[in-house]
Amino acid sequence: MHEDPERCVRIVQSHDERFDGFFFTAVLTTKIYCRPSCPAVPPKPKNMRFYPSAAAAAGAGFRACKRCRPQAAPGSPDWNVRADLVARAMRLITDGVIDRDGVPGLAARLGYSVRQVERHLMAELGAGPLALARMQRAQSARLLIESTPMPFTEIALAAGFSSVRSFNETVREVFALTPGELRARAGSRAQTQPGSISLKLPFRRPFFPDNLFGHLAATAVPGVEEWRDGAYRCAFRLPNGHAIAALRPLPDHIACQLRLTDPRDLTAAISRCRWLLDLDADPVAIDDQLARDEVLAPLVEKTPGRRVPRIIDPEQFAVRAVLGQQVSTAAARTHAARLVQAHGEPIDDPAGGLTHLFPTSQALAELDPESLALPRARRVTLLRLVEALNSGDVVLDIGGDWNTAREQLSALPGFGPWTVESIAMRALGDPDAFIPGDLGVRQAAQRLGLPDKPGPLTVRAEIWRPWRAYAVQHLWGTSGHPVNQMPPPGPDIL
Repeated sequence: MHEDPERCVRIVQSHDERFDGFFFTAVLTTKIYCRPSCPAVPPKPKNMRFYPSAAAAAGAGFRACKRCRPQAAPGSPDWNVRADLVARAMRLITDGVIDRDGVPGLAARLGYSVRQVERHLMAELGAGPLALARMQRAQSARLLIESTPMPFTEIALAAGFSSVRSFNETVREVFALTPGELRARAGSRAQTQPGSISLKLPFRRPFFPDNLFGHLAATAVPGVEEWRDGAYRCAFRLPNGHAIAALRPLPDHIACQLRLTDPRDLTAAISRCRWLLDLDADPVAIDDQLARDEVLAPLVEKTPGRRVPRIIDPEQFAVRAVLGQQVSTAAARTHAARLVQAHGEPIDDPAGGLTHLFPTSQALAELDPESLALPRARRVTLLRLVEALNSGDVVLDIGGDWNTAREQLSALPGFGPWTVESIAMRALGDPDAFIPGDLGVRQAAQRLGLPDKPGPLTVRAEIWRPWRAYAVQHLWGTSGHPVNQMPPPGPDIL
């Protein structure tokens, strides 16, 4: 998009927030760069330059606008739609892989050489992996500066900087303010509760939260997830420890409260919360495509901006998908809760009722199949999955290739299309994953006059590509199932 200056100028002049994150506008006269929706008076077109990433704008010598904070814009939806090298690399960079493993670690995860990765990122984004990671580091530092009373020396380490000097220089260069000035501008927003960080997660409008939070609450595994005081809360592992996140939907953002055992995990925690709620989706493009179908058009018009409810840990969802085969939502939660109590890792939750982290595949290697209240065939399926995850025969990774994962899962006994596509949709984030054999989808198709057999429905759904996972959300939304309804704010759902 940044290569079409006339279109970019029109977007900037209309302050259209739908395009925040798609490109960045640099102003030659002020040497700052902004998001498209910046409320300031737009500069003259001759003074505008457009960049595909905040890192590219910063690399060209521009500073972030203090008014619109462009580096905090929603991420580009391309990275969650595409499965090519650049998209996979960006998903991993956003998750903090470079801070943990360096560029060689990123390249190894992608199966390419360092030189190939750098060349592809530079060609498309105008910045290499180190520059992209540096910009992300700066934003993590800003969040910690403004949201916590942590000393700057600790923030430098937590945000991934190699030294306090590098931290100071980066903050000044990116924000044109010192760390002390950033904290002074935040004023009373800085918190006094150690280990707790409050922040706002932006999203593109329209945004329909009911099915998103309804699904997460209705399928929550007791002890690992809960709905409490109007917020979805969950516990999950991170590279250096674990986190408890409380996510509350508000009209213009998601209020996020994070409690980290190690502040170095802030970047990964934010990335995974955004991933969980599908906040970087492009609802306008999705709804425009689905509304071309005369059957789906009224559904899209009624509830625009539906998102796909995901799961932070892909391996966890694979296990849960097996436990949920051919049983009700309530039965699946019961099976998962028993597994958590027997094999999960206990945690403390002073603010709620979370008790465990979901068991890892390594912990489940010790699983006694006779302890499972499951049919024998499903026990075998679960055990084979655990073995494949531990051996590396199945790799479920946020930066992995979706079709390769499908092939690996399909080779396991008991993994049919419903299970494989459910994992592709909710654990791997494929926006085109489709489950025509799902009971809820088939019932919705019948109510709407669509084919209710998997084969004919798949043919009919060609018009919904590449957003069939979002079409599923609209189909599910035609029923009165609790997954489609925002939970009440009062009673806790455990």
